[in-house]
Amino acid sequence: MLPELTPEALHARLQSGENLHLIDVRQPEEYAFCRIEGSLLIPLGELARRADEVPDDRPVVLICHHGVRSMQALAFLQHRHEHTNLLNLRGGIDAWSRRVDASVALY
Repeated sequence: MLPELTPEALHARLQSGENLHLIDVRQPEEYAFCRIEGSLLIPLGELARRADEVPDDRPVVLICHHGVRSMQALAFLQHRHEHTNLLNLRGGIDAWSRRVDASVALY
């Protein structure tokens, strides 16, 4: 099973000041519509050529709409680049919007 965390757990870790790196793997138009503040956009289709932008010195949380593309990104980075610091946001930004921050638009 690939590592993941709930929106509530991510919120608690961000609130505590933990040095997390957030990477959103959705498309630019999705990211423009709504995002978690402070996240970096690296669309899933660009991840292979931009993998060097994923840090390995702190926890990295991968984000998409419902958690499927970010899980694919996590599997790719684990298997191809041997990252061990990755977490998938379970339920994606949709769950974040519904359960943590209602100001983030739903779509």
